[in-house]
Amino acid sequence: MAAKPPPRDPLAEAFFTYLEGERNCSPRTLINYRHALAQFRAFRPETSWRAATADDFRAFLFDLMKRSRARASVRLTFAGLRSFYRFLLERNNITINPLNDVLLPKAEKPLPVFLTLAQVESLLAAPLTLPLEKQAPAWVPLRDAAMLELLYSAGLRLAELAALNVKDVDPYSETLRVVGKGSKERVCPIGGPALRALSAYRQAARVQTGPLFLNKSRRRLTARSIWCRMKKYLPVAGLPASTSPHKLRHSFATHLLDNGADLRSLQTLLGHANLSTTQVYTHVSTERLKRAYDQAHPRA
Repeated sequence: MAAKPPPRDPLAEAFFTYLEGERNCSPRTLINYRHALAQFRAFRPETSWRAATADDFRAFLFDLMKRSRARASVRLTFAGLRSFYRFLLERNNITINPLNDVLLPKAEKPLPVFLTLAQVESLLAAPLTLPLEKQAPAWVPLRDAAMLELLYSAGLRLAELAALNVKDVDPYSETLRVVGKGSKERVCPIGGPALRALSAYRQAARVQTGPLFLNKSRRRLTARSIWCRMKKYLPVAGLPASTSPHKLRHSFATHLLDNGADLRSLQTLLGHANLSTTQVYTHVSTERLKRAYDQAHPRA
């Protein structure tokens, strides 16, 4: 016997139409918020959104914590629920937000993990040191080198790199047009090594228009594929398998601050909406200074 389809949820459907059509939220945000609402519906299937109380959400919070969910994950779930109830207050004649009386666990703020300059240089050099894979076009190592160079040179997110088109690169002004979170555009400077790596790849692969980074079938390389390509070079560079593309972004930010960049400029380069998001990198630099002091000062 076929399983019964879940009942329609007009309020939730209207919410996601609003997020996608009016707020232009990213696909990742939509997925996270859908998951948040679905989790609460599974926890309190008999309770309507209008009838849900603060006690219902406190019980839901306790259930998540009891299942050892990470604080960041719990806070993300409740961010979706809070956004949903703000929508209901504005658009659906709901007068009380039950989530206003729910206290969440404080967010954990681990410091970003970054690579040293020597580690970055080893990783960037790795694609051109390995033998060419069987049946791979000769331009594949040049492409991989260009991708890694650009991740570090411009401090890009993985999704931003995958979404680049040829027209986004301006070699004359040595800049890159990037579409970041929330479809916000920013212009990033590109360093000389990255520009040269891009030029070598594009010339070898004859990339003139369309997606910037191509797979063997000459289609756009996905973010997942880029991550897989980077994993291939980690052992060559002597880096742990847990090293992600985002660590190059952390390294970009940390190295800029260490060499005198101001926080506001770094915020613009990273595409952060709030300066508080960028400030975490000042803590990284401060920790490095403390370690250097402890190791070098005779009366530390």
